[in-house]
Amino acid sequence: MTADRERFVVRPGRAPGLDRVDTRSTDGAPADKAAVQAGYATTWERLADLQERLYAESQRSLLVVLQAMDAGGKDGTIGHVFRGLNPQGVRVTSFKAPSALELAHDFLWRVHAAAPARGEIAVFNRSHYEDVLVVRVKDIVAEAVWRPRYDHIRAFEANLVDAGTTIVKVFLHISLDEQRERLQARLDDPAKHWKFNAADLDERARWPAYIAAFEEAIAETSTEDAPWYVVPADRKWYRNWAIGRILVETLEHMSPEFPAPEAPLDGITVE
Repeated sequence: MTADRERFVVRPGRAPGLDRVDTRSTDGAPADKAAVQAGYATTWERLADLQERLYAESQRSLLVVLQAMDAGGKDGTIGHVFRGLNPQGVRVTSFKAPSALELAHDFLWRVHAAAPARGEIAVFNRSHYEDVLVVRVKDIVAEAVWRPRYDHIRAFEANLVDAGTTIVKVFLHISLDEQRERLQARLDDPAKHWKFNAADLDERARWPAYIAAFEEAIAETSTEDAPWYVVPADRKWYRNWAIGRILVETLEHMSPEFPAPEAPLDGITVE
């Protein structure tokens, strides 16, 4: 595993230690915000090239799972990191509260349907992990129901990997103070009122319970084939840099290639 991915990865069998992570860290990044932003173009260009190769190869796929506390930056990450990619090869699924039809099936039913096809990059804005997070914190189902889901999730992700999907799971780690500032900013700016939900304040009051739930979920499900990455996300510019580097290094490791032509093209002239 290369340097930037190694910086954020949670090794199998280890706890992420979320309480010890500096959410304002800029570890490993270029000198300052301006230097990082100046280098974005190179990262996005490389990411676009690798995506084109993955799409053309059409043999494997990439799944990016984004999880965070409320106001953690999932939407912003998607808007910045994936903006230069070909929309034909990227599919974003935002998992909301399950519908009646979805509730009539097992918890992975709606998730499997959103998994990437060969050649695609799929991005999950929230995911199947809600079924071991929010249901736990809010006592929606009993522990006897949600705890066995760790096994189901590991098996589900192993199945995707066996089918040719590389999985990158990212926890955008912000502080309680940063969340307060972001929620307040939504109240202070009329253009952001649509993003404010009064229920976020109720969820904020459950912060310690959510951190405990994330801590255990990450520890239970970070595997060699489907690792978790904990990215300090108070500084948005650093968050975007870190996730861009993780994705570039992941795709470079996958090393997708343009397919060879079905027949030799030498001597062919278009009249």
